[in-house]
Amino acid sequence: MNKILSTPTVLSSLSEWLHYIERLSCMPIDLSLDRIRKIAVDLDLIHPAAYVILVGGTNGKGTTCRVLETILLNNNNTVGLYTSPHLLSYNERVRICGKEVSDSTHITAMSVIEDARNQIALTYFEFITLSALYMFKQEKLDLIILEVGLGGRLDATNIVDPDISVITNIAIDHTEFLGTSRDMIAKEKSGICRPDKPVVIGESCFPIIISEMVKYYEAVLFARGRDWDFHVYGNKWMWWSRFSYNSMLYDDLPLPLIPLENAATALSVLCWLPFLVAKTAICHGLRVANLPGRFQIITHSPLVILDVGHNPHAANYLAKRLAGILLERTGSVRIVIGMLKTKDIQGTICCLNHLINVWYCSNLDTSLSASSEELSACLLSSNVHRFSNVLEAWNKAMSDASVDDCVIVFGSFHAVSPIMRKIINSY
Repeated sequence: MNKILSTPTVLSSLSEWLHYIERLSCMPIDLSLDRIRKIAVDLDLIHPAAYVILVGGTNGKGTTCRVLETILLNNNNTVGLYTSPHLLSYNERVRICGKEVSDSTHITAMSVIEDARNQIALTYFEFITLSALYMFKQEKLDLIILEVGLGGRLDATNIVDPDISVITNIAIDHTEFLGTSRDMIAKEKSGICRPDKPVVIGESCFPIIISEMVKYYEAVLFARGRDWDFHVYGNKWMWWSRFSYNSMLYDDLPLPLIPLENAATALSVLCWLPFLVAKTAICHGLRVANLPGRFQIITHSPLVILDVGHNPHAANYLAKRLAGILLERTGSVRIVIGMLKTKDIQGTICCLNHLINVWYCSNLDTSLSASSEELSACLLSSNVHRFSNVLEAWNKAMSDASVDDCVIVFGSFHAVSPIMRKIINSY
């Protein structure tokens, strides 16, 4: 397949490179690390920074990564961050010292990977992961934070040698690749553990198999509810650790903009770092760290919320946040929803059925989209509208909404991205 593709050069645009990379492999996902590891070894990318944090889990990976990045940058550390997917621009995926990397830097890195792969087939995610690691390596950073793309054991990011691994939580998602039970998924996600290195677990009710896998990998378990925990009091909260040789306490912390569980998980990472993190840096990070599209409030009259949640675990979190907000509002709750057909549509919608007054079901601009008819078939409400694209759904929802209403865009990055782009272009 490579022979029929025209290879870009350093003079090509980033979009041309991305178009080329998307077509390198006939498989969008290929869960095997042998090919990518060989290239990473050749380019000395297995440990691309002085300290490496690898963040896995089902939900909350991106927000955990972002609060870590914000805190450490305020602590005057040099930090690289690799996340996925992006909402508006590919450049969102790689940040160095808090800034997105330029097109030219991406292109240079991609050219190096293309030369080094020597006809080895790489998937899109494998190629761009190597590209990100190469850019980090050139910068000689204090620390890099990598967000696992899918699963853990066989994810492209798992070629690195992390100093600390994180599993935010375990929920049912990507069942076609990871298994249909929490135990099966937990086993795959535990594959990011390393011998004698800490593994932070961000939920208290995690599957027992995680403990078994941590022992199997000879890693060091640092689990919420056993080794660390947090408590909210008034408009403050505290975090503490009970680990035998690593006891710590952070008190009088400001409530974060991101989910508290993810912020607490990030603090649990900090106590394993080989340098001190100032409490002023922690408090600043908690106050300002946020992530677009994660319960992002755009306006208040009407209340407009963008959320890329796409599974029952994420929908439950959205429902809890909404329940508190809706106590102070009298208007209708309207939701623009678009989901991938590979997701648990019924289970996700079930979490929201009791809160939503009007549904605007939409197709998404992807071959993996569930149809508006498939979405509406899962609804209890009779107040349902169907649309061929999310912009039409959004326009109708906003024209119907009064200033007291709440309008939510939910279900997928593919649902939120077009709306976010339209909002940005309107200013």
